[in-house]
Amino acid sequence: MTPELMNLGLDEAIRMAEKGWSEGGIPIGSVLMTEDGEIVARGHNERVQSGDPILHAEMACLRDAGRRRDWNELTLVSTLSPCSMCTGAAVLYKVRRVIIGENSTFLGAEHWLKESGIEVHLLHDGRCIELMERMKREKPELWAEDIGE
Repeated sequence: MTPELMNLGLDEAIRMAEKGWSEGGIPIGSVLMTEDGEIVARGHNERVQSGDPILHAEMACLRDAGRRRDWNELTLVSTLSPCSMCTGAAVLYKVRRVIIGENSTFLGAEHWLKESGIEVHLLHDGRCIELMERMKREKPELWAEDIGE
């Protein structure tokens, strides 16, 4: 996948993260895309809005994708390093590649992705970092709740 397509996916994931933040939730977004850049599903963290503890951005995105048989051809893009639950879903469905906006505010289970043969690209995107730093600064209790602290 080209850097341009990776950035296209990240731009849309950021748009989803901003949507979640504007709804009073956690600013993490995700998209699922084909090798040629077609976005087939979108999601944002909906834990606060729905009261559902498993609706992280990646899980909402996978739910939006519905039943598929082509998971191993798809790329999952997330604004933040995926937690163990979201990583587990990517491993379970054998997603081809995971693109991560940033991991400086939270380091998820990236090692598990790599150990499972999933291609991982870390983009160190400043917009993603700022979204999480702002949330951690303005709503630290919400962040602690999201990561189980």
